[in-house]
Amino acid sequence: MFQPFQAFLEQELFSHFDLKNRSIPDGLEVNVSERGKNPATIQSWCYECDELRKIRYTYIDAGETSQIFNSVIYPRQNYDLPLLGIDFLAFGQKKILVVLDFQPLFQDDSYLEKYIEPMAPLRARYRELAQDLEMKFYDSNQYFSKNLLFAKTDAETVVNQLFPAYQEYIGLYLELLQQTQPLTDPEDIQRVIKAQKDYDQYSAERDPASGLFSSYFGHEWAERFLYEFLFEDAVPLAIPMGKR
Repeated sequence: MFQPFQAFLEQELFSHFDLKNRSIPDGLEVNVSERGKNPATIQSWCYECDELRKIRYTYIDAGETSQIFNSVIYPRQNYDLPLLGIDFLAFGQKKILVVLDFQPLFQDDSYLEKYIEPMAPLRARYRELAQDLEMKFYDSNQYFSKNLLFAKTDAETVVNQLFPAYQEYIGLYLELLQQTQPLTDPEDIQRVIKAQKDYDQYSAERDPASGLFSSYFGHEWAERFLYEFLFEDAVPLAIPMGKR
């Protein structure tokens, strides 16, 4: 269901940047699970370029049972841009959840005006995808913007609404990146470095997909995938002795 989204992202990235492969830890690039009704295959890709330090995306194909496309793009730390976050999950044709956002590293007004307000006209055009849903696992005021697309939807809307919205959001993100001047003050750069690390830690501790990965590929593999690839700057929380 979401392979056209992956293809479009790849096309845009390869046409705009001189991408180089970024290593994925051994055993995490591809995995196949025979659990459940349909075999599930997970495959990931990772790149970098002068402007973007980590471009990662993952596709899970379990046939009609589930189709999942997830991506986060991290700018180089001398750019203070938000992260580009994509999370599309389909469990059949009607149970579909989509999240698309420029995930802000900071919440001060000038930052939000510069990077988040430009999304407002796009969000206004795609009201069906801008639903007021409750976030069960995250604080909506942290690392999410008010102009995100967040919806429970169906396959028809994915094709007719989500795909054009996605193309516009990707285009705007690349436009903002092109317009942004790199930071030169070491303190500003350190602030971005810390914010990106904090994002990884926050996300690793709350990501609900961890349970899905475990159900398909086992707990040990899922933990490695979470901390060694998806959110590599996060540190696993210590497990109390009595719970080991």
